[in-house]
Amino acid sequence: MSTMKTTTGTATTPAPTGALNASRTAATAARVLRQLRHDPRTIAMMILIPCVMLFLLRYVFDGSPRTFDNIGASLLGIFPLITMFLVTSIATLRERTSGTLERLLAMPLGKGDLIAGYALAFGALAIIQSALATGLAVWFLGLDVTGSPWLLLLVALLDALLGTALGLFVSAFAASEFQAVQFMPAVIFPQLLLCGLFTPRDNMHPALKAISDVLPMSYAVDGMNEVLKHTDMTANFVRDALIVAGCALLVLGLGAATLRRRTA
Repeated sequence: MSTMKTTTGTATTPAPTGALNASRTAATAARVLRQLRHDPRTIAMMILIPCVMLFLLRYVFDGSPRTFDNIGASLLGIFPLITMFLVTSIATLRERTSGTLERLLAMPLGKGDLIAGYALAFGALAIIQSALATGLAVWFLGLDVTGSPWLLLLVALLDALLGTALGLFVSAFAASEFQAVQFMPAVIFPQLLLCGLFTPRDNMHPALKAISDVLPMSYAVDGMNEVLKHTDMTANFVRDALIVAGCALLVLGLGAATLRRRTA
């Protein structure tokens, strides 16, 4: 590990390196989870809102349950993504504006460790969120899927992690919590319109179809639809899941690169 000499030339202080450190990452995740434990409203928002939205959607289409079957699987992935995006972007911004982030980065803590710690903490909540939403949709609301509910859970979890990564990334460009919320129309809404939820992507204008091909939410919806229609794990499902996971990792890397100590 590289060292940084003090003015006396005898003592050394560890300097953070580019590689992730497991202990620093775990310590950061534990600190975030301790803070969230004292914020029950945020925990309730992350865990319960996707379930409430699915519950409402099921009975909006009470007279046409087949409609719920057609779009419920897609929304099972979209709702966690949106929720985690909002909560993560606001929570991270609050850390920076309060000075906590600056104090942490003054310590031997790399940006990668910090971002990975946040992702690990929110990812743990994403597992709970996705499991509850998937269980509610399949076993209580009667969502009819041909494939395994475990594959639905996998895509829902990947979507929640993608929302976490996007939230961490955009928080670097917001100066206030209000601005963080304003990023939602710019980052989430275009993906929502172009992901194939409202109409098949092949029916879109070629220019919009080309744009949708590079948006991660499109592959989240495609992955859910593969589970909806096929009994076994298909090659297309594997491709879609890998693309969503890869996008989440890419955005986390960008988040570490753009992380700033304080809002300008």
